Amino acid sequence: MSRWLMAEIALAAMLGFSGLARAEEDPPIDCDNAQAQVEMNICAYRDFEAADKELNAQYKKTRAAMVEMDAMYEAEQRGAEKALLKAQRAWIDYRDGHCEAYGFEAHLGSMEPMLISGCQAELTRARTKELKALAEGPEN
Repeated sequence: MSRWLMAEIALAAMLGFSGLARAEEDPPIDCDNAQAQVEMNICAYRDFEAADKELNAQYKKTRAAMVEMDAMYEAEQRGAEKALLKAQRAWIDYRDGHCEAYGFEAHLGSMEPMLISGCQAELTRARTKELKALAEGPEN
């Protein structure tokens, strides 16, 4: 079972839901004023989900730019899109591993999910900026 699935199940149990607690099914939480750890965990995960959505949108734009770049070369000289895919897969492994390690500051504690989600949101936003710069090219 994945770490995130276990975290979602734990959140659902703490909130008294049966099944997984998804953001759209959670009770309203004022993330600007979250007080309870479970609320802070949910807000951190929602923040990561928003950052991941932005990353995915930018990745599509960057991939399109790499396909366009590849089109300028002969078939045997292409590779921008392939390099991007390789880098993105490696980056996801790095992000998830790094943030899992970061979560060990509160390992098995109630704030571990918040630390992991916060780390993932921060690294995801930084990667989104990198992808944007890559799509825009060195002239920007």
